[in-house]
Amino acid sequence: MTPTARSGLIVAIVTLILDQASKLWLLHVFDLGRRGLVKVLPFFDLILAWNTGISYGMFSDSGPMGQIVLLAFKVVAVIALTVWMVRAHNRLATFALGLIIGGAIGNAIDRFAYGAVVDFALLHAEIGGKAYNWYVFNVADVAIVAGVAALLYDSFFGTTAVKAP
Repeated sequence: MTPTARSGLIVAIVTLILDQASKLWLLHVFDLGRRGLVKVLPFFDLILAWNTGISYGMFSDSGPMGQIVLLAFKVVAVIALTVWMVRAHNRLATFALGLIIGGAIGNAIDRFAYGAVVDFALLHAEIGGKAYNWYVFNVADVAIVAGVAALLYDSFFGTTAVKAP
């Protein structure tokens, strides 16, 4: 394994650990489910939400078979992303892929363990007297979004991320 691929693997492992540690702490130590909505900052709250779907709750009514299909899709995606990461020779792309892989595995662990992804972070604002809420998310979601943004940046402004076959 190349040093670049190794650094991507480290990013994936650290992302996975941070994601799962935050969820386990909020569920079992802080007991967020019992506490309900916890105001942290004027624009940020903690609240427990179980996401049985994918991004933004899509396909949340797919039932147990849908959960199996989503989990299988996630496994295939993680394998494909890992192959891409191992072939990458660019640190930014490798780092980004590590974030996405770690986040995807973290959410897949939730889906396997609980039948749903543990979401807990809520950003919100009041503008002109109207309340705006963002979707409830978790550390894995942040890592995935940051990884995708970094891949997009790399594809437009970086060097070639994958060696030609």
